[in-house]
Amino acid sequence: MLLVLAALLLAAAAYFVGEVATHPSRERQRSARRASDYGRTKPAVTGLELLRFRERVLTPASSSLARIVLRLSPRVSLESISAKLLAAGMGRTLTPTTFLAAKGAGALGGAFFGLLAGGAAGGPTTGILLAIAFGAGGFIGPGFIVSTRVKRRREAIRAHLPDALDLLAVSVEAGLGFDGAVDKLTEHMEGPLADEFSLTLGEMRIGESRHDALKKLAERAATPEVASFTRAIIQADQLGISLGRILRVQAADSRLKRQAIAEERAAKAPIKMLFPTVIFIFPAMFLVILGPAFIQLAKLF
Repeated sequence: MLLVLAALLLAAAAYFVGEVATHPSRERQRSARRASDYGRTKPAVTGLELLRFRERVLTPASSSLARIVLRLSPRVSLESISAKLLAAGMGRTLTPTTFLAAKGAGALGGAFFGLLAGGAAGGPTTGILLAIAFGAGGFIGPGFIVSTRVKRRREAIRAHLPDALDLLAVSVEAGLGFDGAVDKLTEHMEGPLADEFSLTLGEMRIGESRHDALKKLAERAATPEVASFTRAIIQADQLGISLGRILRVQAADSRLKRQAIAEERAAKAPIKMLFPTVIFIFPAMFLVILGPAFIQLAKLF
């Protein structure tokens, strides 16, 4: 395994050295070719030649790898992955196919690295075990990262929601419409909640109904507080209730929920601190306090 890895690294090094060494001559040849072809009519280029390397190779390969991963995980669907990416704030930059391809590539890369490392360290058995472990880690890693981002983003949305609702209520009571109040919110606040409201405002401005835009907001945020807020706004529109009063009630309710969550976390903190205290602090204290006594007893006996 070490010889194979060394041969691959040596070949890669020789390739890069050759590329660097021949770069000036290739640039001169390219410039001379452009100068000789200047003014000539270029022949027609087929559609395949116009495609970039990413479109010719990487996109089909990622699609094939995503289909294989999807077959290996029958309980997972593209719709559920898309909803999870939206909840993590990655739905506009990462597609479900790319996410599945990343999981497959992570599994293959981890298995290959584990096989090389284990074969070099302890033989074929160790290599197979490490390949399985690293492959599983590479497969699970992207999902763990997305889940972590979903949790962090939901906490940020819950923390910012009361202040956002207060700003909306003040803007509506000052005479602005709901769209204008949301515009003011996006101007004076930052974070994932402000980004979601900005996207909702853009959807309403391009002609989508407020009902549908708010429903999409609740789906993207994926928190009970935002879902309750959107339901209240939709019911207020349908029944003709004052938006300012609804927003005040929603702001007070979300602030009470945030306070309850903070009190719950504060109550759990001593229990969570108990384990590191017992594992790391108590042994050192016992060693410092009882260590001299044990030394003296050892000298006596």
